[in-house]
Amino acid sequence: MSTLWLRVLLSGSLLLSATSAGWASQVGRILIRSAIGPSTAEYIGRAIDLSTRRGDACLIVELDTPGGLLESTKEIVQKFYASEIPLIVYVTPSGANAASAGCFITLAADVAAMAPNTSIGAAHPVSMGPGGAEKTDDVMKQKLENYAGSYIEAIAQKRGRNVEWARSSVTTSESITAEKALELKVIDIVSPDLKDLLRQLDQRQVRGTSLNLAAATISHIPMLPRERLFQMLWRPEVMLILMLAAVYGLIGELSNPGAILPGVVGAIALILALNMMAILPINMAGVALILLAVILFGIDIFAPTHGVLTFGGIVSFFLGALMLFERGSGLRISLAFLIPITLLTALFFLFVAGAGLRAQRLPVRSGPETMLGQIVPALNRIDPSGGRVFIEGEHWNATSETPIEQGATVLVEGFNGLTLKVRPATPAKI
Repeated sequence: MSTLWLRVLLSGSLLLSATSAGWASQVGRILIRSAIGPSTAEYIGRAIDLSTRRGDACLIVELDTPGGLLESTKEIVQKFYASEIPLIVYVTPSGANAASAGCFITLAADVAAMAPNTSIGAAHPVSMGPGGAEKTDDVMKQKLENYAGSYIEAIAQKRGRNVEWARSSVTTSESITAEKALELKVIDIVSPDLKDLLRQLDQRQVRGTSLNLAAATISHIPMLPRERLFQMLWRPEVMLILMLAAVYGLIGELSNPGAILPGVVGAIALILALNMMAILPINMAGVALILLAVILFGIDIFAPTHGVLTFGGIVSFFLGALMLFERGSGLRISLAFLIPITLLTALFFLFVAGAGLRAQRLPVRSGPETMLGQIVPALNRIDPSGGRVFIEGEHWNATSETPIEQGATVLVEGFNGLTLKVRPATPAKI
């Protein structure tokens, strides 16, 4: 009997050990391939919580970013510090960049790794919201730079990395390659792929614990649809599209009063664009140039400038879109997107909006209004009680305050339902 219990206990112990080993050898993995914003912070925080609950050995964050918001970056760094499992930031693939906010995040990881031919740095801060750094006075710019410099110093010091270089990445926008970063002790590992990274991480001491990753399995944690949607809205191209949708919709409503749908779409797009402008590092000079382009397009619809203002509007719109986001923010609109959208905007104003607005200025060509001001003969006597006239191929009832004899000419001056109001075409002689 004792032998049977011994076998049961031994089997249970082996099963428990196997289970524990299986859990310990699982590694969480997420991908960040865009600017750092609120949805990125939410995604990383959720992934850390999920990996912790599952008992993953660590969480690998594959990173390639041009930068992003300082507030979202701070939120991510705080989640890194509070994490119960080791966090590895891996700047990959070859050619990737951990710029600006990405530099802060990489330095804040327990283990910082980069693929060959990648870069890190250029972490000089850019103020957020309308106006950007160029509109901020020198004192505020200096305060922001000092804050970011001391913040990245604290991160590097906490993780035992090169503090001097970390500060220079903020103060002088220093940027270096993966190989140089390893040499300067900015990062810990240079690895060509994920498999090699796990090999180098195996048995590495992190937070006093040895990582057991020899037979690790990788479990990818995807973005939720909500996170993916907000990440998509975070793109600079979406910001420009929302601005154009607001312009198109509102002008479409003005050129076709009562259409309702263009006005509703334009109003919603305008609200979303204003909300993004309150968060993103917007350059107000770019916004002003885009508004100037809209004004030039509108004037050219009515003014005989032979396309001069339209050409100016195209140039103004193109330059405004290029300058829409602050330099150093990592947000920019690609030429492959910008050139077609500029031409589409010019065509919209020339043909769609222009045709609608010009049509409103044309005289009425149908309906009872077309009879106003016409002079026609009276078919019979017309007085306040009634009479008849022949106009536009039809017989119409007519009334006149001044009696008009048959055959005399009358002037149509109004209508009451289907009855015309007329008066003598020539004043009566005294």
